[in-house]
Amino acid sequence: MSSLEQEYRLEYFEEENFVRRECSSCGAHFWTRDHDRELCGEPPCEDYRFIDDPSFDEEYSLEEMREAFLSYFEDHGHERIDPYPVAANRWRDDVLLTQASIYDFQPLVTSGETPPPANPLTISQPCIRMQDIDNVGKTGRHTMAFEMMAHHAFNAREDAEGEYAYEGEVYWKDETVEYCDGLFESLGADLDEITYIEDPWVGGGNAGPAIEVIYKGAELATLVFMSLEQDPDGEYEMKDGNRYSPMDTYVVDTGYGLERWTWMSQGTPTVYEAVYPEMIAFLKEHAGIEHSDEEEQLIHRTAKLAGHMDIDEAEDMETARTEIADRLDVPVDELTDLMEPLEDIYAIADHCRALAYMFGDGIVPSNVGTGYLARMVLRRTKRLVDNVGVDAPLDELVDMQAARLEYENRDTIRDIVRTEEAKYRETLDRGSRKVEQLAEEYAGSDTPIPVDQLLELYDSHGIQPDMVAEIAADHEARVEIPDDFYSLVAARHDDAGGAAVETERDERLDDLPETDKLYYDNQERMEFEAVVLDVFEAEEGYDVVLDQTMFYPEGGGQPADHGTLTSEDATAEVTDVQIDGDVVLHRTDRNPGKGEFVRGQIDSERRQRLMAHHTATHIIGHATRQVLGDHIRQAGAQKGVDSSRLDVRHYERITREDVQEIERIANEMVRDNIPVRQEWPHRNDAQAEHGFDLYQGGIPPGTNIRLIHIGEDVQACGGTHVGRTGNVGAIKILKTEPVQDGVERIVFAAGAAAIESTQRTEDALNEAADVLDVNPQEVPETAERFFTEWKDRGKQIDRLKDELAEARAAAEADEIEVGDQSAVVQRLDADVGELRATANALVEDGTIAVLGSGEGGSAVFVVGVPDEAGINAGEVVGELASKVGGGGGGPPDFAQGGGPDVDALDDALDDAPEILRGVLNA
Repeated sequence: MSSLEQEYRLEYFEEENFVRRECSSCGAHFWTRDHDRELCGEPPCEDYRFIDDPSFDEEYSLEEMREAFLSYFEDHGHERIDPYPVAANRWRDDVLLTQASIYDFQPLVTSGETPPPANPLTISQPCIRMQDIDNVGKTGRHTMAFEMMAHHAFNAREDAEGEYAYEGEVYWKDETVEYCDGLFESLGADLDEITYIEDPWVGGGNAGPAIEVIYKGAELATLVFMSLEQDPDGEYEMKDGNRYSPMDTYVVDTGYGLERWTWMSQGTPTVYEAVYPEMIAFLKEHAGIEHSDEEEQLIHRTAKLAGHMDIDEAEDMETARTEIADRLDVPVDELTDLMEPLEDIYAIADHCRALAYMFGDGIVPSNVGTGYLARMVLRRTKRLVDNVGVDAPLDELVDMQAARLEYENRDTIRDIVRTEEAKYRETLDRGSRKVEQLAEEYAGSDTPIPVDQLLELYDSHGIQPDMVAEIAADHEARVEIPDDFYSLVAARHDDAGGAAVETERDERLDDLPETDKLYYDNQERMEFEAVVLDVFEAEEGYDVVLDQTMFYPEGGGQPADHGTLTSEDATAEVTDVQIDGDVVLHRTDRNPGKGEFVRGQIDSERRQRLMAHHTATHIIGHATRQVLGDHIRQAGAQKGVDSSRLDVRHYERITREDVQEIERIANEMVRDNIPVRQEWPHRNDAQAEHGFDLYQGGIPPGTNIRLIHIGEDVQACGGTHVGRTGNVGAIKILKTEPVQDGVERIVFAAGAAAIESTQRTEDALNEAADVLDVNPQEVPETAERFFTEWKDRGKQIDRLKDELAEARAAAEADEIEVGDQSAVVQRLDADVGELRATANALVEDGTIAVLGSGEGGSAVFVVGVPDEAGINAGEVVGELASKVGGGGGGPPDFAQGGGPDVDALDDALDDAPEILRGVLNA
């Protein structure tokens, strides 16, 4: 087995007189200038040694440290680029949140398909790592929301020249470590205190040597040298058990934690005081937390050992806390009471920053994807705020971070938080009943409520595990909450959608040239000539490949064109068009013949309708953002001939007033007859000018991407469009509806389809007017009057049923004695409502009611039992229903059931007295 050990023997280490050591505590190998060093320096092998002892020449704020880093690398030949959003699924379809700066350049840049925006470059990228959520507040160093300062260089091997979007080597390992040392030196660090730990990196099918950079007990940077790709025959076996081989591109992927560098410069007890000083003070004041000088001293002593509270390293949190208390020589209960409220405060500050990032970048809470992760963080934050007693609204707390991050959509952010809080309260009301049922199931059991049930309660109802524990304790049931509970929840949802389904393809397509796509040259053209390059037999017809085509293949939510291909001998109907790689396949009903010259004719009416609807989709999306806010992003779309739909991410229902305003703005854009313009800029130029809102309809591949401009609206789009908005004709919104929580659907029609839909609506209104014998304008008022009268009559019928039930109950009926209790057993062929009303009347008089009905062709039983009767109504109904081939049940005081065998109804009622007595004696 080949090893990566040689990869760490750098010329720079040799020149600077570094030595390689093995940590006497954890066994890791590391490089150091200190020849006598025995420990690697990373917790828990060593404690934090910079708390109360700032370890750079100056104290830096977050902003000052960011600028110091970026300026240093700019001075060393790197171009500074702007950060990307925290929602990585804005430009990638394989991940949800941005967890590292390299995410900005995956997969297209790291694979060499497209060039980076600069090479080399430097960036300070906001990130969110959900897997760290349970460590936040406890270790003193973990933040779920953070900025990864970084510098990157993208290299390609010399023997791969011309195959990738960049070539040659910019710099590699020696220069990367030298830059790191230089940055430390520029800030006044003691270079002898720095250790470089060998820690090979593996992820996403790639791997490479990597170095963790430790200074005075804190990991401040990671230097990854991404240079290997998974290969079953590779020479390197990595820690994931897979083998890897060198790849043609190799990337310098570094990460420097802005928050930790700032913390190191200040020496505060935790990173949170360094990053959120004003908010920590605010939260303490509004939670009524004050500390004596003695407590402050203990907090500082505890902070130096907080690295031992890492859930990934410690046996469990209780044990870790106990060990820290023993080292400090204080009772563990006293330490817990002191630290837990502070840890909650720290987590609130961090989580509010994460929420500000999420909502500021347009994420909308929902039940899936990034929306679910945002919802999870918000609910956990709300619970922490309530636990620690902060008397400030959550939207104000999130806004404090949004203001510091300089987001312009702060009103929307606060509105999202308030709306989501209200939904959470409703969810808790519904979910608490489910918890009580579960607690009763495990009451008195030695088995705790399973973790899977806790996760499901949180997923489905938002019930926090400590709330489950409180309710369970009231029912003498146990709950054991795992220390990494929220990481487990996040892991359920930290997926962009699963693996793509692989379909079989004809390998002969690989030998065919790219189809020349004429529909981008002239979208109004409906005829063309072409040569048939090949024909493949399909399950239903043939797949025809042409050298060029005007037929638009299905894609981007737009259906395929239909039409004909005509040769000298025959005409083939084109019923579908698909694209496979760069080859367009035309599904036809007959074989036009390989090598034949054909004339293609597009179904022009279908194409025009599809073009109008596709352009209208862009217009509706733009109008919706104008009305509802910049957070509106496409969640899906489908264009059609008669109507289309656009799904958008939004945190509340779209109102009728919203619809009218969206429709007004959309049709104003149509009337203005704006040119619909296409261009093919470089991807990096397009992103730099327009941002990632370009990718409303998906992320196109390639270095150059097609943009569609409609006034201020600019989107990357591969579909066909009309030449000017006036050609759309008109846009009519037909309806809006919720697709799922956090996603609203807008269904609309454009052009001739809009007129047709309006006519259908008028026809329906006129038919209703004829039925009601009124004018169409009077239909709403008349319908409301009829509905009110119908409801009043329904109430009157219910009242008469109750009176009839009371009369029946008061009438003479055969009573039997069951123990000391009287009972009525009676067949009463009526609906269930009447049975229930009669049973209620009997029970109010202190009589057991056993009523049966054969109405509707099946047997139905209702059993009512007064309090203290000693009979379980559910058991009685269960036995009766079994006699008619069915089942039933309910609570002890009132139950119903039945079965299909109505002929057995009377016999079952005859057996009812014995059943009652049997249940009583049981």
